[in-house]
Amino acid sequence: MDCLALTFLSETDMKLERIKYEDLNPKAKETFNFHKMASILADYGYNCIWLSDDWNGADFIGVHIDGVSDIKVQLKGNFSFAKKYRGKNLYIACFDSGDLYVYPHDIVLDEVEPAISDRDWISKGTYFQTKMTKRNKDLLKPYKIER
Repeated sequence: MDCLALTFLSETDMKLERIKYEDLNPKAKETFNFHKMASILADYGYNCIWLSDDWNGADFIGVHIDGVSDIKVQLKGNFSFAKKYRGKNLYIACFDSGDLYVYPHDIVLDEVEPAISDRDWISKGTYFQTKMTKRNKDLLKPYKIER
C-alpha cells in the first residue's frame, strides 16, 4: 500500500496579511469576488459551486438547502447585461460600493432595455455601467442582499 506524506506548516508559516483589491489581476478579482459573494449567500442557505467552463452562461451554481431554489449565476464586476444570456434563466451577481446585488438577468433587462442606447449594446449585445445610477440602484433594491 502506498503511503502519503503530508507536510504541515508551522503556526508561523501562515500568512495573514490583508490584500489590496486594486492590486489584483482580473482573474484574481473574479476569484476574490466569488468567495466574498459565496460567504454572503451562505448566510441565506446557498452553497456556491464554481464552474470551470461557464456552463450555459453561468460562472457558478447556488444550491439552496431547500433542494428547490437553485440558481445559475454569472458573476460580473458591475451592473451589466448581455443578449447571449437572454432565455437562460440566469442571475447576475455584482458588487457596487460594497453592496451585493443578485438579480434575474431577463426580468431586469426588460425594465432597462428600452432606455439603453449604448453603441456596444446595439453592435455587440453587451451593456454595463461601471458605477450604478440612482435609477438602477432603485430598480435593483429588491435584489440587494443584506449582509
